[in-house]
Amino acid sequence: MSYSSPDVLIDTESVFKNTQSKLTRIIEVDYDPEHAYLHGHISGASLIWWKRDINDPIRRDIISKSQFEELMTRNGVTPESEVVLYGDFNNWFAAFVFWIFKYYGHKNVKIMNGGRKKWELEKRQYTKDEPQIIPTKYASQPPDEGLRAYFFDVKRALERNDTVLVDVRSPKEFTGEITAPPEYPMENAQRGGHIPKANNIPWATAVNDIDGTFKSVSELKQNYESKGITPDKDVICYCRIGERSSHTWFVLKYLLGYTQVRNYDGSWTEWGNMIGNPVEK
Repeated sequence: MSYSSPDVLIDTESVFKNTQSKLTRIIEVDYDPEHAYLHGHISGASLIWWKRDINDPIRRDIISKSQFEELMTRNGVTPESEVVLYGDFNNWFAAFVFWIFKYYGHKNVKIMNGGRKKWELEKRQYTKDEPQIIPTKYASQPPDEGLRAYFFDVKRALERNDTVLVDVRSPKEFTGEITAPPEYPMENAQRGGHIPKANNIPWATAVNDIDGTFKSVSELKQNYESKGITPDKDVICYCRIGERSSHTWFVLKYLLGYTQVRNYDGSWTEWGNMIGNPVEK
């Protein structure tokens, strides 16, 4: 059985054959470009640096519509462009940027299955040459709020039987033993634990350990449906700051075809820091 929307994925061989295409914009999305993009990247790929480019510099929020448009303009993207995203950390941040692309209405965007990990396992070539980008004039659609969950949506979900929460963090984060993964310590929370009623299904259970590619439909269904995350539910995914949960959002919405799934990008750093919120361990 194939994925619900197989066109949102592209394999490494297809990317390799299209690095010179003028119709496709390849963008690497990194948490740590010093050890990724700047060390070497796919020919023609520009860089979106998660910390610098995707977060508002003042508010705790993602970039605004105008900021997204400016980012696309700098990266030579038009509303008609096919955009291929890939990156470090098994595409955590590529999935987060994919979510933002969809939030602002970009239609043709894909994730390179396996990201940098698979490209490197196949010993494919990198370059350190900066691409020559011709700026565009990008105009996005209004935000699609149906893809995003806010604090009040999650608060309301605690009283609803038709809504399920997926905590995609590690088991130790879920139980409150730690408040951040050791390799990724920024933006901590005051309290450890999880949102009541949440199911712990770590994001990494959706990918193959060997090469970072997504698991098969049957494996993914078993992974989520066995824990009550079924297509008839309204699903809200969360992690710590929204990037790992966007990876699970991508899996549920585009690979399994769930119709009601949202990413709570406020996630644990919002919930675990607010006075009066219920917490379970």
